[in-house]
Amino acid sequence: MRGVIGVLAMMACMFGTAGTFDFWQAWVLLGILVALSASALGYLSRHSPDLLERRGRMREKEPAQRRVIMLSFIPAVAAFLLPGLDRRWGWSHVPTAFVVAADLVVVLGCALYVVVLRENRYASRIIETEPGQRVTTTGPYARVRHPMYLAMMFVYVGSPLALGSYWAMIPAALIVPILIARILNEEKLLERDLAGYREYTKATRYRLLPGIW
Repeated sequence: MRGVIGVLAMMACMFGTAGTFDFWQAWVLLGILVALSASALGYLSRHSPDLLERRGRMREKEPAQRRVIMLSFIPAVAAFLLPGLDRRWGWSHVPTAFVVAADLVVVLGCALYVVVLRENRYASRIIETEPGQRVTTTGPYARVRHPMYLAMMFVYVGSPLALGSYWAMIPAALIVPILIARILNEEKLLERDLAGYREYTKATRYRLLPGIW
C-alpha cells in the first residue's frame, strides 16, 4: 500500500503540475521506477522477508538523523514538482539524447540499490544496529562504505534531466550535501555501536565516490 501511495504521489507531482498527461518523459521515468521497485519488492518478499521488514521501518531513533530527513523532504519534493511546471511553461529544452542518458543513470542507480540489498541483509531504512550484525565488506561495499547512498544519488541527480528539466537539477543537487551530512552522522553511530566498523573504515577508504570521498 505504501508503494501504491508513493506512485500516486509521484504521478500527482509530475502530471498535476504539468497540467497534462502528455508528458512522455514522466511516463518513461515512472515506468522505470515502478518496474525496478516491483522487481526488488518481489525478490525480497520471496528470498529475504526480514530485510523487507527492515526496509519498511520509517521512524529514525537518532534526533540528528530525523533532522536530516526532514531537511531532505523539501528539495526531494521540489525535484519532482519543478519538471511538471517546466513542461507546462516550456522553461527547458532538454535534447532527447540527454533524457535517455539520464534514464540510464536512474536505471544504474536502481540496479546498484538492488545489488546493495543482496549484499547487506541489515540494510535498514533507518540508522540502527542489531544483535549479531556484522560489517558487510563484499560487493560494492568493498569499494565504498555507503553504496546505498550512491544509488540514491544516481536516482536523484538523474531524474530531473530524465524529466526534461534543467531547473529541477537545482533542488536535486541539494540532496547531495544532505546525504553527506547523513553519512557523517551515521558513521559516528556505526563506529560506536557496530563491532569492526572502525577497522572497516581503514580498509575501505572512500565513503561515497571511489577515489574522491
